[in-house]
Amino acid sequence: QVQLVESGGGLVQTGGSLRLSCAASGDTICISTMGWYRQAPGKERELVARITSGGSTNYADSVKGRFTISRDNAKNTLYLQMNSLKPEDTAVYYCKANVVAGCGSNDYWGQGTQVTVSS
Repeated sequence: QVQLVESGGGLVQTGGSLRLSCAASGDTICISTMGWYRQAPGKERELVARITSGGSTNYADSVKGRFTISRDNAKNTLYLQMNSLKPEDTAVYYCKANVVAGCGSNDYWGQGTQVTVSS
């Protein structure tokens, strides 16, 4: 079992910045790729950014150049630095952890943190 707790969301003006954190606990040795997803009202959940255990990253086109994903494996924490925020970035942001083979078939999600960007 892996538990994920996000923090760092809030209200910010257009052009502002926020840093999200996701603290993992439990069977953290099982975690491989981690990612940030978001869901805006009336829309499906979408991938924002993803990072492998080795540090390889990929981003949604809509956030490239503005968001940076990183992880501190020693602290079992995932981060998302969000700069130049736009109103269309408003959503609930979720942390997700994939687990390696042999650790079960479940992926794990956090409870989400609200990000609101005012125009």
